[in-house]
Amino acid sequence: MTGTGWEPRTVVREDVELHCRDWAGDPAGRPVLLLHGLAGHAGEWDALAGALAPGHRVVAVDQRGHGRSTRRPASVRREAYVADALAVADRLGLERPLLVGQSLGGHTALLAAAAHPDRFGALVLVEAAAGRSADAPEQIGGLLRDWPLPFPDRSAAVGFFGGGPAGEAWADGLEQRPDGWWPRFDPEVMVDSMAPIAARDHWDDWAALTCPTLLVLGRRGIIPPAETDRMLSLRPEVRAVSLLAAGHDVHLDQPAELHRLIAELLRDVSAP
Repeated sequence: MTGTGWEPRTVVREDVELHCRDWAGDPAGRPVLLLHGLAGHAGEWDALAGALAPGHRVVAVDQRGHGRSTRRPASVRREAYVADALAVADRLGLERPLLVGQSLGGHTALLAAAAHPDRFGALVLVEAAAGRSADAPEQIGGLLRDWPLPFPDRSAAVGFFGGGPAGEAWADGLEQRPDGWWPRFDPEVMVDSMAPIAARDHWDDWAALTCPTLLVLGRRGIIPPAETDRMLSLRPEVRAVSLLAAGHDVHLDQPAELHRLIAELLRDVSAP
């Protein structure tokens, strides 16, 4: 046990090691699997995982290319990310978990639940959508190239990332080297990870979903209203909530409100 409520786990699949934070909660409750966004890390979910853990086992994953998982995997195709989520659920014994993903992790969660409807009990997409993001790789590359690396100290990184809980969480994703603080990912891997999302949309996968679904958006987020409208027209049974005080990082801006929404969904879906 780390002293923070979770134990480290490692799942090996083909050429990658996937590092996880395993919050051992009530085994009678439905397990929860958390997937972070692009350039993120499992620790971003600590506030939510800690709040859910008393009633549920919660596992947060460093996705391939991120955090302490394999930094330069052979593949960053969407199918590889989906297979990783399935492998973590299988190896750690998560039976039909609630699958929660933010941004890139939400896109992975959407595809996993669509392709394997019997494997997941419910789905939460946080600032994630089904449309094609044609300009995303170029935009992501530009943003990452603008990071003033290395950061001289952790406080400089926190300030660059906007301060507060979000700045702290982003700084937690860095590693300290002799010359300063650096990301735990390679920018080119991040850009390549976005390329498949830029190449095509996934409206067919969204329409094929059958599990209970919650869509959580930040009022200052990046999902266009027209895309949200299309998602709800294709699946009118989906509950969508927009949080006024949140941006793209809803889980960092409004962790208590996100916990409330997810706890409500967990009460609504039957235990596995």
